[in-house]
Amino acid sequence: MYAKPDSTTMKARVAKAGDAMDAALKSLSYGMSDDERRTSAVGLDGMRGANDAGRPEGSANIAPHAAPNVAPLPGSAQRVPNEVALGRPSRQEAEAAVRTLLRWAGDDPTREGLIDTPARVVKAYEQIFGGYKADADALLERVFEEVEGYSDVVLVRDIPFYSHCEHHMVPFMGLAHIAYYPIKGVVGLSKLARVVDAFARRLQTQETMTAQIADTIESILQPRGCAVMIEAEHLCMAMRGVQKAGVSTITTQFRGVYKDDPSEQVRFLTLVRGGKA
Repeated sequence: MYAKPDSTTMKARVAKAGDAMDAALKSLSYGMSDDERRTSAVGLDGMRGANDAGRPEGSANIAPHAAPNVAPLPGSAQRVPNEVALGRPSRQEAEAAVRTLLRWAGDDPTREGLIDTPARVVKAYEQIFGGYKADADALLERVFEEVEGYSDVVLVRDIPFYSHCEHHMVPFMGLAHIAYYPIKGVVGLSKLARVVDAFARRLQTQETMTAQIADTIESILQPRGCAVMIEAEHLCMAMRGVQKAGVSTITTQFRGVYKDDPSEQVRFLTLVRGGKA
C-alpha cells in the first residue's frame, strides 16, 4: 500500500528539486559575467525565501516565471546593416570558402570545370546580395510635387524580384505590389522597384522584407497610407524538405488609411488582381 510521505520527507524533496532548478538555471547563464552570475544566484535564493514566507509548511515551492530574453534584431531587419562591425572577409577568403564547400559536396575544386567557380560565385554574390550596400531611404528622397493636385492612389504592381532565404540560402522569387496615397508629392515609379530590390538582394524572410518596404515608404514619403503585398515561391520548400513546387506564399502590410479602412484594403486587392475599383 502507498504510504503518504511525512512533512520532513516532503521538505527534503522540495529542497532537492529547488537545488536542481538552481543548477539548471545557472547553467543557462553562459552569456553572463562572473559578477552577473553571482547576482543571479543571489536573486534566485532571495526569490525563494520571499515566496516561502507565509506559505503553508510542506507546500510546493513554485518560483515566478522570469522574463524571457529578447534576441537582437537580425542583420536582415536593419535597413543598412553595419557590415564593418561584422568584419567582412576579403575576396580571397570568400573564394576559399567556396572551395571548401565544393570539397564538402564531394567534388574536386581543382578540376577544369570548377577551377574558376569560386571566383565566379563571389562575383555573382556581389550582385545577388548587392542590397547590403543600398540605402533604400535615399532612393525615395527626391519627390515630384508638381502633380496638379493629384492625391489618389498610386499603385505599382507586378514588380519582379529575386531574393534568398536566410535559413537555407536558397532562392525565393515572385512579385511585389505597392500602393500609396501621396500627400507632399510622388516619387519616380522606378524608385519603388529599386526599394524592392534593395531589400530583396539580401538574405531575407518574406515577412521581414514586406515590413521593411512598408516601413521605408511610410517613414520617408509619409503618405496618407501605403500597402505592400508580396507573392513568392520558395525553392527551400520546392527543392528540399517537403518538396512541394508551385506553392505561393502571400504577405501583406497595411499602413495609414489602408490599416484603418477595410474598404481601402479591398480596393487595393481588387486593383492588384486587375479589376476596377
